[in-house]
Amino acid sequence: MGPGVSRRGFLKLGAGVAGAAVVSARGLRAETAQTCVVSLVRGEDRRKNVREALAIVEDRILPVLRQKRYVVVKPNLVSLIQPLATTHADALHGILDFLAPRFKGPVVIAESSADSTLRAYEHFGYTKVPAEHKELEVSLVDLNVEGRYQVLHILDDHLHLQPVRLAERLLDPDAYVICAAAMKTHNAVVATLSVKNMALGAPLHSGPKESPRWSDKRRYHVGIRQMHCNILLTAQRMRPFWGASVIDGFEGMEGNGPNSGLPVPSRVAIASTDYVAADRVGVEAMGIDPGWIGYLTYCGATGVGEYDLAKIDVRGARIAEVRRPYQLHQDIERMLEWMGPMTDLPPKLG
Repeated sequence: MGPGVSRRGFLKLGAGVAGAAVVSARGLRAETAQTCVVSLVRGEDRRKNVREALAIVEDRILPVLRQKRYVVVKPNLVSLIQPLATTHADALHGILDFLAPRFKGPVVIAESSADSTLRAYEHFGYTKVPAEHKELEVSLVDLNVEGRYQVLHILDDHLHLQPVRLAERLLDPDAYVICAAAMKTHNAVVATLSVKNMALGAPLHSGPKESPRWSDKRRYHVGIRQMHCNILLTAQRMRPFWGASVIDGFEGMEGNGPNSGLPVPSRVAIASTDYVAADRVGVEAMGIDPGWIGYLTYCGATGVGEYDLAKIDVRGARIAEVRRPYQLHQDIERMLEWMGPMTDLPPKLG
């Protein structure tokens, strides 16, 4: 890993250094000018679906993967008790099945759970995963315990800048970062897929023995508009380090996600080297209006990825064959207020 900053130096650095410059839309648009490809697989075997989804887009993955020293797999472990809200261990097996004949190097499964990452690893069977893939030297890392970070500035409730600590391992140029996302509705931003998994998985919180307790993840849960903007800012910082994304929709979650929803047997897997494009196909599979999701709309508009379905080459199953409208969260009407006018505006000057 490259040089980082310890927790001890955060207050000094956070007070005096602005967040890294966001990646220009021009540069990212040039990178995504080639045809954007997303795979869509439907089947009755979760592990096989994930492996095949990645294999379909391996022509986009391998040229970059072969240049990296190691792989980081970033799952979604938002809950310690609800398996439907988390990345299933079989999805990890599917990713490792894909990597085994194509990559000779270590693989790190890394997460910054909102609760205890290590307990989540144990509860959801992640600790048994390395033994089945010994040729890949698989290890499990709790990013909160590792404690290495880079600083980004995001907006607070009052539109002031506040610093957050992003896990440095997810910003490592030596790593090929694979997002292992779940397909879920959300209680603040309509839906959570690849981009949301990365943006809210990167902020750290205090380690198990650290006092006083703190959580930079909570700094994202601010105003309904700010949250979309903050996810965009985080995605812009992380985008240069993203490798490929897999969205496991074998059993999605609808209704009051991301923790308390109900299962949907969508039986799909989606993969792409463009996280935004993967999410667009995921949104289509969930039957959600793509314009309702602010952070993805912003990511598409600023060149973080391709959000225009007409410019995405979908390989595999047809979207119409797998589309299954998801019931949205009961607070959907309040969520959509981000699209309307602000009722409390500062005075206009100049």
